[in-house]
Order: sequence, then structure tokens, then C-alpha cells
Amino acid sequence: MEVTPYHPFRSAKAREQYLRLYDMRAKKWPVPSETRMVDTSYGHTFVRISGSAGAPPLVLMHGSSGNSLQWIPNIEALSGFFTTYAVDNIYDYGRSVYTRPIKSPDDFTHWLDELFRALEPGNAINLMGLSYGGWLTCHYALRFPKRLDKIVLLAPAFTVLPLRPAWFMRAVVGFLPHRTFARNFMYWLAEDLVRKDEAGRMMAEEMADEAFLAMRCFKPKLMVYPKVLKSKILQSISLPALYLVGENEKLYSARKAIQRLNEVAPRIKAEIIPGAGHDLTFVQADIVNKKVLDFLKQP
Repeated sequence: MEVTPYHPFRSAKAREQYLRLYDMRAKKWPVPSETRMVDTSYGHTFVRISGSAGAPPLVLMHGSSGNSLQWIPNIEALSGFFTTYAVDNIYDYGRSVYTRPIKSPDDFTHWLDELFRALEPGNAINLMGLSYGGWLTCHYALRFPKRLDKIVLLAPAFTVLPLRPAWFMRAVVGFLPHRTFARNFMYWLAEDLVRKDEAGRMMAEEMADEAFLAMRCFKPKLMVYPKVLKSKILQSISLPALYLVGENEKLYSARKAIQRLNEVAPRIKAEIIPGAGHDLTFVQADIVNKKVLDFLKQP
């Protein structure tokens, strides 16, 4: 792999453009934080740490084509009770820099375990993932359950159900090299947020701008494709687990997802968030924050 001074960006100018926007957005992080760049055998991982030292650890894994700043609507509530570690996925957009390809779920889980050993949060980690991050959370829980206390799955990609054909069609168009396509895809994916109020619409515009800029600035790479977990694998998740999905979820049917979990893995606490879709952590941040905290604080 060619690792240039501006890797994983297409050029030095692309690096400068993207990180300028990233740092501007980071100013909206509503609580004090410190940042660390952690070395692993897969590269350098950027982590933003908030909350009181000594509080229980909560690691946050963002969704695909995003970064740790997706947690801005939630971090103030969460860091009031936990030491939060908001991670930039090493094989996605953000400040992390991969130096070897991630080719499988095992690569992801070993990268995460190396990260946790470096951060030293202990062996009672709470791990929460949104969308693609939820899928990663499941795989880590299956591979290293003794490192974890509880897990939270927020509309995980695949995992419980396959994605609707409509998502694939929209996503293909959304990745075409024109901002209009990125905007249309974001407006569809975050429909509840857009309809909520002007602030929600502006937030969707910002997310579309960032997604489009990231596509232009980062070198292309093949992501690890998520899969639906078989029933016996879902049943083998022994940790306390919370699954939240918006009633208007675009990836798959929220009702069918809840139904499948209740049938094959009833130990996973599964709930629907009203008035939300895949944007549940934004448009219904207060509800999601409360449900997550209530679950994680239970003895």
C-alpha cells in the first residue's frame, strides 16, 4: 500500500479541505474533550474523550461514511454519566489513518481490541454503535464478550434484516459525483429530521455537504460488506443488549426487525423510537439518550 504524507486522502489539498471542515464541525462538540491518536497494527486511530475520569467507559462507533462527530447531539447527555470514547472508524472518513486494508469482520474486531488495550478502559466496556457501527458492535461482542459490560445497537446495518432494495437504488445514485445526488439521498435517509423544523433541515444540509466533500477528498476503497446474522448467532449474544430503531427506518422494516428479535433473541431488549427513521439519534436525541442511559445505568 502506498502511504503518502496525505494518505488516506487523494491529495494534500484534499486533506486540507476535509480536515478544515472536520475541525470547524468539531467546534460544535458541546462538552470539554481531549483527543488521542492511538497506534494499532492497522494504523492510527483518532479518539475524542469526554466525561469525568473514573466514570464507567462508553465507546461510541459511528455509522458508515461518517465519523465520530455524528455523536454531537448525544454526547452531552452520555458524558454526564460515562467516560465516552468517540472513535473515528479507521477504515472510514475522519481523522483516523489506516496503513493496511480492513478485509473482514475479524480485522475490525482485532483493530478494536488493540484500540481498547491501548486506551485501557478496563474489562467492563459499554459499546454502542449506530448503523454500520452497530454491526461492528455485534461482531466485537461475539468475539470478545469478556471485555464488555453492555452493548447498544442503534438501527444496525443488516445484522437483523437485509436492506431494502430501495436503499440500494438510492445509495447508488447518492454516491454519484454531484452534490444534488448526495443532498437528495440525505433528505430521503433523514426525512424525519428534514421535516421537523428549519434547524433539522439545516443539519441535513450540513451532513450532505460533508458526505459529498468526503467522497471527493478520500481515496476510494472497498468496505467490508455487512451481513444479516443467523438466528443461532443472535441467540449467542450473552451480554445485556439494547436494540433501538426508528419507526420510519429506511434500511428495513422496524416492525419486522423487532418481531425477529423477539422471536429468535428475546434477551435483546428491542424498542421502536417514534417519529424517527435512520436519523433517530438526531431527530429524537432526547428520547434515545434517555433510553440508552436508563439501560446502561441498570445494575
